[in-house]
Amino acid sequence: MNPWTRITPEPDALGESPFWQPQEQRLYWVDIPGKRIARVQLDGLQTRGPVEHWPLTQEPGCIAPVQGGGLVMALRDGIYLAREWGGPLQRLAAAPYDTAKQRFNDGKCDAHGRFWAGSLYEPKDQAMGVLYMLDGQGLHAIQSGVVTANGLAWSPDGRTAYWADTAAHQVRAFDLDAASGQLSNARTFYQATPKPAGWAWGSAAPYGGRPDGAAVDAEGCYWSAQYEGGRLLRISPKGEVLAEVPTPAMCPTMPCFGGTDLKTLFVTTARHGRSDAELAQYPGSGCVWALRVEVAGLPVNAYRA
Repeated sequence: MNPWTRITPEPDALGESPFWQPQEQRLYWVDIPGKRIARVQLDGLQTRGPVEHWPLTQEPGCIAPVQGGGLVMALRDGIYLAREWGGPLQRLAAAPYDTAKQRFNDGKCDAHGRFWAGSLYEPKDQAMGVLYMLDGQGLHAIQSGVVTANGLAWSPDGRTAYWADTAAHQVRAFDLDAASGQLSNARTFYQATPKPAGWAWGSAAPYGGRPDGAAVDAEGCYWSAQYEGGRLLRISPKGEVLAEVPTPAMCPTMPCFGGTDLKTLFVTTARHGRSDAELAQYPGSGCVWALRVEVAGLPVNAYRA
């Protein structure tokens, strides 16, 4: 496999929620604690022009493109629509939780144009995270019982949904009713080994990381970023780990597929809260990286406003 290419010269604190906009040949992503959205135009693995930033007043948990142009974004206090880059924000739904303790985290749109976003319970001592779905009728709570909602993705046929609880080191699979958006038949899809007590980077205790963001390829395999594990896992629809891809940062946060053939795998990474020793070993932590892969990914789904 070819080596990783560094896409962004300057790191984010915590890059997340990347997606490829094919009409613009641009990669979009967010920096959550940096309270900004970023984008860059690409020609292959080469950037065309500088990285553009859109500063916000709140943390963006996730973003998705809008059909006809613009962005939908889940900010701390609600879900918003922007018809153009840097334009005014229209609030589509207020956050249905205590914004002093929760915020939106990982999310994306499904093939029916509905926007899904999970919440993160910041004290991390209770499983109060919820998966929400926004459609033409409003915001609906779909699943609950997690600490940190993450890893949302769908199978190519749209019949299976994946959703992770990072704190539980677990990815779950569900049957998806396409018409209603309801999820059923919850089951463990992948269970990572829990973090050893007292583990820190450089510890002798082995640790493979915990599931963060994810993407699905055209063969239905689930690519999971393993936060603190320094790797991506490619997991078959049956839950078997088919490949382990080391990353140039210990904390990969979310992969996505892009490029003209959807065979460029992008991954966002984190440096926020990481030790000086780790950052010295992985100076590109917080940057966006790209890798050419053999199996194409699925195109991004847009929100239908």
